[in-house]
This record gives sequence, C-alpha cells and structure tokens, in this order.
Amino acid sequence: MEYDFLKIERKGAIAIMTISAPKSLNALNSAILKEMGDFIGRLDETTRVLIITGDGEKSFVAGADISEMAQLNEQEGFEFGRRGALVFRQIETLPIPVIAAVNGFALGGGCELAMACDIRIASNNAKFGQPEVGLGIIPGFSGTYRLPKLVGQGYAKEMIYTGKAIRADEALRIGLVNAVYEPAELMEKALEMAERMLANAPLAIKAAKQSINEGYDLNADEAIELENKLFGKCFASQDQKDGMAAFLGKQKPVFTGK
Repeated sequence: MEYDFLKIERKGAIAIMTISAPKSLNALNSAILKEMGDFIGRLDETTRVLIITGDGEKSFVAGADISEMAQLNEQEGFEFGRRGALVFRQIETLPIPVIAAVNGFALGGGCELAMACDIRIASNNAKFGQPEVGLGIIPGFSGTYRLPKLVGQGYAKEMIYTGKAIRADEALRIGLVNAVYEPAELMEKALEMAERMLANAPLAIKAAKQSINEGYDLNADEAIELENKLFGKCFASQDQKDGMAAFLGKQKPVFTGK
C-alpha cells in the first residue's frame, strides 16, 4: 500500500518506515498518525525487525503539528493525544524489535515516538526534548510515562518542566539513546543492529520483549514468575531444539521461527 506521508522500504525481513513531511520537519498530524497506525497494523510474520526514521538529516520528527493543535478544544485535544498514544502503544507492543534511527530534531511527539521504540540510536546532530509546557500543554503521546522510566524522574521532570532540548551526547549519557553516530553512518548502523537480531531465534526475541515490557511494572515475584513461564515456553519450540543442537555440534544455527 502507498502512503502520502510514509516511505516504506524492505530489506529482507527488515522493514524501514520513514516519516516524510519535509515542509513541517516531519511533524505529526492526524493524517500521519493514521497512516502510521495502518502500516503498523499490517505488519505480519515476514517482518522481523522494524526501523523507524525521519526523512532527511534535519529532523526525525520535530513534534506534533502545532498548526493542527492550535484549533482544538478540550475534547478534541484529548482525542488527538489519545490517537497518538494508541499508535505509539501499537509500536511498543509489536512482537518484534523496533529501532528508532533518530536523525536531527526529536522534539515533543518525536521524542515520544523514539521512546516507544525498543532501542534508540542517534546521529550526532540529534536533539531531544519535551518543549510542550512552552506551548501551554504537557506531553500528550505518553511522554510523562515513558521518559521517567528511561532517564529517571529527576531528569525527566527537569526536561519537561524547563522544556529544554538536549544534544545527542547528553541523551547518551543519561540513557535516552544507546549509541551516537555520524549522520552518514546512522542507517548503516541501524541495519547492522537489525541483522544481528535476525541471526537469533525470533520466538525467543518475542518472548524476551514480552518479559521485559510486561514485567517492568510488576513486582519482583510476579516479574520473575512471568520470565519463568516464558522461559519454559521456549522449550516447546523447534528453534530451541535447533539452536542448542547447533551449539553442541559447533555449527551456526538456522532458525525458522517455529
């Protein structure tokens, strides 16, 4: 399917979703959010890793579309925030790894989109921030939930209350991103990471993601019990049998996702 604001590329089992609205620095409006939700909903088992990026080197996503938000009343504001939050939750709960390749501005909704991904890597010209309070609003696409989990409450509150933007090196220092690269290297590094993931058992990665995501908000006993159940479930897969047999036979495993 073709989209007006998304460029979709596939490299084997890797899908690359590029948000493309260059006039607004890829700012998210209702139409873009709808297209993102549609694409995410259509992903099937042929896609094993998703990379999300923005069109051009200047901006990943500069935020939500202020020209659209400026006209909203209270109920419409709620619905707009809910729309973005649901799409980002779709991304977060995908059973496959999602890598954000952050090029340039990742402000407001752009920072929130990156945080909904499993892993964030950035170009050295990237800037992250939640500047919403300067517009008379708060982060609306789950930023107040995810940012404290990633960087701690103190730093999250500072970023949100002051609205300051931070550079890629600072984002790396506080744990908001995993790595920083030159802009020309960013997609190459994202693809390298995706290929390393493809070499491993897809059902095991799915179980690991489920254990991390669902266990995060549980108490220790509940989280460990969840991990034990998912660990045991792996032993019902052909991938576990093939992987361990290959290891014992000093061979490279070939996983089928079964």
